[in-house]
Amino acid sequence: MKAIWNDEVIAESHDTIIIEGNHYFPPESIKEEFFSKSDTHTNCPWKGQASYYSLDVNGSENMDAAWYYPEPSELAKQIKNYVAFWKGVQVVE
Repeated sequence: MKAIWNDEVIAESHDTIIIEGNHYFPPESIKEEFFSKSDTHTNCPWKGQASYYSLDVNGSENMDAAWYYPEPSELAKQIKNYVAFWKGVQVVE
């Protein structure tokens, strides 16, 4: 799978985990030069507290376009630090 935003592949992996229709990419599969940590956090009742990354690709910024769970609940431990996308990021094979 590839995550693409602003005509750039920002993550690529054959080992994504699908939860609730979202592909979660292993942390080593993201291209870190496009990611910066955000101060945004949200809470999922069963996965725990999510943290966010903003993207900066080819001169354009996409705030909070990726999320991950640094300390997921026991039920979601398999996606610890895996990264999922929204806000216009395309996930394709």
